[in-house]
This record gives sequence, C-alpha cells and structure tokens, in this order.
Amino acid sequence: MAWRGCVMKWAKTEFTTSKNVTSRSSRLNPYNQQRCGFRRDAKRPDTKKDNVTQETNTSRSKAGTPGCPPPPIVPRPTLFKPLMFTVGFTGCSFGAAAILQYETLKSRVQTVKDEEESEKLLKLTDFQRQLILLMSMVDDFWSSLTEGQRTVTGIIAVNAVVLCCWRIPSLQRSMMKYFMSNPASKTRYIPMVLSSFSHYSIIHMMANMYVLWTFSSGIVSLLGREQFLAVYLSAGVISTMGSYMYKTATGRFYPTLGASGAVMAVLAAVCAKVPEAKLGIILVPMVTFTAGNALKALVAIDTAGLILGWGLFDHAAHLGGALFGV
Repeated sequence: MAWRGCVMKWAKTEFTTSKNVTSRSSRLNPYNQQRCGFRRDAKRPDTKKDNVTQETNTSRSKAGTPGCPPPPIVPRPTLFKPLMFTVGFTGCSFGAAAILQYETLKSRVQTVKDEEESEKLLKLTDFQRQLILLMSMVDDFWSSLTEGQRTVTGIIAVNAVVLCCWRIPSLQRSMMKYFMSNPASKTRYIPMVLSSFSHYSIIHMMANMYVLWTFSSGIVSLLGREQFLAVYLSAGVISTMGSYMYKTATGRFYPTLGASGAVMAVLAAVCAKVPEAKLGIILVPMVTFTAGNALKALVAIDTAGLILGWGLFDHAAHLGGALFGV
C-alpha cells in the first residue's frame, strides 16, 4: 500500500508538472491554444506577404525609373502679346514708310507744278499776268492781316450786304420786319440777332465797323476766334434785350437797328482787360487817353442820354452791351 501510495503521489506530481509546463507553453505558443481547444485569438495580418509585395513593387519602380528625378513640368507660354507686338510694329513701320513716301511724292509734284506754272507765265498774255499779279497781291494782303482782322472781315462783309439790301425797294417790307428790333412788333425774336448786322446809313455802318476793326485783334487774342464770335452774337442779343426793357418801361415803342450794342461789348471787354492801353481819336491823333478812361466816358454819356431821353442813339442797347462786355 505504501508502494502504491508512492506511485500515485509520483504520478500526481508528474501530471501537475506536465500540466504547468503545458499551460506555460500554451501561453507562449498560440498554436497550442488552438490545438488544446482554448479561445482563438484574432488572425494576425500576414506581414511577411505584405513586406514581400512592397519590396516587389519597390524593386519594379526602381527598375522602371532612371537614376535622376523626373524633370519639372513647364507651363506652355502664350504668344498673344508677341503676336500683337509683331502686328503693331509691322503696321507702324509700313505707316511711317507710307507717310515718308507721300511727303516725298508731294514735294516732287509741287516742284513739277512750280516748273509748269513758270512755263505758263511765259506763255500768258499781259492781261492774264496782271490778273495773276493782282490775285497774288490780294493773297499777300490777306496773309498780312491778324486772325482778329480776318474774322471781322466776314462780319463787315455781311453788314455791307445787308446795307445793299436796304436799297432794294422790293425788300423793304422784309427788311423792316426782320432787320429792325421793336418790342411792339409781332416778330421780336429773329430781329434780336439780325438787327446787329443791319445799318441803314453808310456812315453809321462805317463808324461801327471801324471801331470793331480797331479792337478785333485785341479781343481775338484774348478770347480766340470762336469765343469772340460767341461774345459778339450774344452781345447783340443782350443789348437788344436791354433796349426792349427800356422801351417797355418808358412806353416808347420805336424800331432800332445797328451793331452798336455788340461793338460796345467788344470795346468794353478790351478796355476792362487792358485799362492802361493808349487810345486816340482818328481826327485828332495828338489827343490820347487810356482805355479805362474812354470806357468810363462812354458809359457816362450813355447814362446821361438814357436819363435825359436823347433819341439820337439807342443808349439802353449801348449800356447793355457795355455791361455784358465788362
């Protein structure tokens, strides 16, 4: 019994030892747990296969690419601006060449014309030569005039034509209707402009046009040709409006005409801009006075005539033009 008890104790000891060893080995080796029926763990990824696949892809990529890195991608440039520069430069070049060619051809044609005219003069008669000489003298005289005098020449020509129309009997009715201003007339607007170009007496026209010619160079140099024409026309209308107001206020309705109001505006403008300018009288050249004093004297005379009721001149129109010119 003692022997049997020893054997059983030894067998029990060996079984416990083997069980402990088995449990330790099962902890270290997962496969033992699966074999012994224990709980299965989650299947681990196959790292070896993945590593092999990555190494294969890396080896393929290395085998397919050269040793140096690939060159950077350069964007494609646009040629619109160079194209436009080419077209513009070409056009300018041809344009400049055409201009130079035209100027050269023009000078050659002018030379040929001058030679032909010189040859024609030798073949002309004496009358034709005198006529050409007269035309050249007129051209030289016109070129010698200032810009203001040339502008005023047109105004003088219009006044001369209207003066001639007053001498035609069949036009008397129309002239009195459109070229004389009167606030009591049915036609009151058009005469405000046309009466500034209308003179019945040649002495009246010559006096006004002489003053206008004298001050034309100064006023055009100050204002310019276009501005001078605007001032002259506006002064004619404004002076006529002043005359309308005076006649309506006093009840004296009578027709008037003449460029005195517009001429007074031109004179006042020049005297106001250049008051120290020296002026004189055509019949008494030794008597001189400043432009400022002349303007003051004219305004005083017209004011006296307006108050005293002098009927020789339209003093209200003169004062209206002078105020507008200043």
